[in-house]
Parts: sequence; C-alpha cells; structure tokens
Amino acid sequence: MKDQAGSGNGPGATAPQRLSTRETAERLGVKPETVYAYVSRGQLSSSRAPGGRGSTFDAAEVDALARRTGRRTPSPAAAGDLAFRTGITLIEDNAYYFRGVDAVELARRYAYEEVAEWLWTGELRPGVRFTAPDETLAAARRAVGALPAHSGSTDRLRVAVVASSTADPLRFDLSREAVLAAARSLVPTLVGALPRAADASSAAGTAEAPAEASDAGLARQLWPKLTSRPADEPSIAALDTALALLIDHDLAASTLAARVAASARAHPYAVVSAGLGVLEGQLHGAASGLAHRMLTEVLERGSAVPVVADHLRTGRRVPGLGHRLYSAEDPRARALFALLAQVPQAAAALAAARDVVATTARHTPLHANVDLALAVLSVSCGMSAEAGETVFAVSRTAGWIAHALEEYGERPLRMRPSGQYAGPRPPQPLPAATGAPPR
Repeated sequence: MKDQAGSGNGPGATAPQRLSTRETAERLGVKPETVYAYVSRGQLSSSRAPGGRGSTFDAAEVDALARRTGRRTPSPAAAGDLAFRTGITLIEDNAYYFRGVDAVELARRYAYEEVAEWLWTGELRPGVRFTAPDETLAAARRAVGALPAHSGSTDRLRVAVVASSTADPLRFDLSREAVLAAARSLVPTLVGALPRAADASSAAGTAEAPAEASDAGLARQLWPKLTSRPADEPSIAALDTALALLIDHDLAASTLAARVAASARAHPYAVVSAGLGVLEGQLHGAASGLAHRMLTEVLERGSAVPVVADHLRTGRRVPGLGHRLYSAEDPRARALFALLAQVPQAAAALAAARDVVATTARHTPLHANVDLALAVLSVSCGMSAEAGETVFAVSRTAGWIAHALEEYGERPLRMRPSGQYAGPRPPQPLPAATGAPPR
C-alpha cells in the first residue's frame, strides 16, 4: 500500500511521507551528493532520521522541486507497473539502440526511410523511397483542406490518417505484408497532405499544393511544409537526421497507446491515430514548441538569465532540459547540435540554447534534451513553434508501425489491467435529481 500525505492534525490525518536520501535522489534523478547541494542552497529542507542515521525529506517538497527542475525518475514500483518485452529499442548508459544497433550512428549514416524500412523488415535498402498513392493523397488533401485555417499541424495529420484509412479497402488485413504496404504509403501521405508553409494560413491551399519530386527523400518533401525559406544541404541533413533519430524511444506514452490499439487488433491507421491522439498532450509532443518560444525570447532579450528567472519565478519548468532516461546530455540532442553547428544561420539559436543550459547549470546539473535541439532547428530555419511537433509526429509514425507489427504477434487484448476500485462501498442509495419534486 502506498503512503499518502495527509493534511491537518486531526485523528484521521496521515503524517507526510518522508523519503531517505537515496529515495530522494532516485525521485529527482540525481546523485545523493546533489541532494545535499539542494539543501545547502535552501532549495530543499531535511530532517534527521529516527536514531540519527542520515536525513529524511518531505516527499511533497521533493516532487515540487522535481517539477521545477524537470528531473523526475518514477519510483521503482511505478516504473514496473507496465513492462512489455520489445526488441525494438534499448536505452542504457546514456545511449539508445535500435535492435541492438547504435541509433545515433544509424541516423548519421542513413536516411529516414532507410532506417524505418530496416526497423520494420530487418533489411537495409539504400535509396528506398516511400510513395503516396495518388488516390489516397488526393483524399487526404481534400480532408485536410476542409479544416479551419487556424488548425494546427497535428490536427491536419490526424485528419489525413483518417482520410487515408477510408481510401484503403484493405486496411483490416493485418498480415505483415499488408501492414508494411500501408505504412510505406501512409508516411508520405501525411507529409503530402500538409500545406506548404507559405499557404498554412489558408486551408484551401492544401488541395492545390504542388507535388514534390517523386524521387525526393522524405526530409526534402517535408521541408517546404515547415518553412518558406529555401532548403540548403546542411539544413536538410539536420532535418533528415532528426527524423531518423526520433523514430522510436522505447514505450513513450504515445507508443504505449499505439500498442494498446494494436493489441485490440486495430488496423495500422487506427494505431497511428491512437499515437497522434496522445502525442498532442502538452506533456509529450508540445514540449519542443515550449522550447522554441523560450529560445525566441532569449534571442529577443539577449540573455538566458532573465528568461530562466521568469520561468522559475512563475513555477514553470525550463523547457528542453533534463530527461528521466539520461543522466547526461540526450544523445539525440548531441547529434543534432553537431549537425546544426554546420548550419550558418543556426549559430545564434545554438548559442542561445547553450546559454540556457549554462544558466540553469548554476543551480542544478541539467542537460539538453532533444526538444531543445529541435527548437534550435525550428528557430534558426524560420519555422513555426509547432514545427518540432510536426517532425516528431511524422517520424514517430514509423516507430508506432514497428510496435504494431511486434504487438500483432502477441496474444490479443493482453493489455487489460484491472482497476483498483477506490469508490464508496455498496450498497449506496439511489441518487436524487437536483431540484426534482418529491414523488
């Protein structure tokens, strides 16, 4: 049974939960020495444990500090509630691997489509290109074009998935080859259905968007949907690498939703729809947009110091920093920063990102995550704040398909947890309607 923090001093009140130094360090995702550094700076209070051995910390205060710093590692019990065997992604020792291969090296060496195809089939096909069927793409563009002009890119992607689904009479065929065929057409359809950046304010312009070259890689097709600036090779390389890096990252919330859908034997379009629905949550896909806005403000104000101070003063976490799975810099961010250093127009945004990291590191050892790197890309290339979310959604579609293929091979409906009822015990009287006359 979990401890609960109570309030008040009455007989029914429960004493606040206390954590040991080790438990506090695990919950914050830091070393025990850092916990005492927080105490010395006045950011955390401690009490001597009974018997005088070590210190204890108020759990609520620790959780509040975790929210401010963005460093939070779930308790072992919480982390073990849902665990599924998967052969797709391994994360350990500040690195991550796709099927045992260094994911960063894969993204550096191969294009997004090549990595996706290999992840799905185990076959590396240099130069592979995904193609959107004309009829499917036309249906998706018509559906997206009917949306209000203020619709966001995730709205458009969700609608494009549904339209693609209705255009595929074979969508309920869950054989491996059928799912792969759907995946190879869906990813480019999503990109093709988005309006060009210059036309984004006019939903009607979507249906008339000029076709991209059929032999262009997905990154080059996506570029004009993100920015009206001309593409240059270093920027395209950074975007393509970002797409490949983001394909999968273990069982993130959206991936878990996709696997639950696949466990119910939903078709691949419904699996992707489930992932997109969760991705739109403010704690998942929107994180890069927050980092984009922060970097823009740092550039406008000329320093990260007042911007970081404003975030902390208002109780907001500093976006783009920290990751519960990495104690050092996110390897995806490190790879993108290296490529962005070769993009001349990214110099200012890259310096602003480093300023944010250095400013925050004065008090706590936080490192950049991939959201900050995506923000550097979007800010420096004239993209909107939601561009990072768009890149994330398009890329992760391939990962959701990989997990669906894996889940289709498992026992159906295996993800059926039991609820732990915490409501009033029966029998309870029937509810009375408010304001109803007595009968």
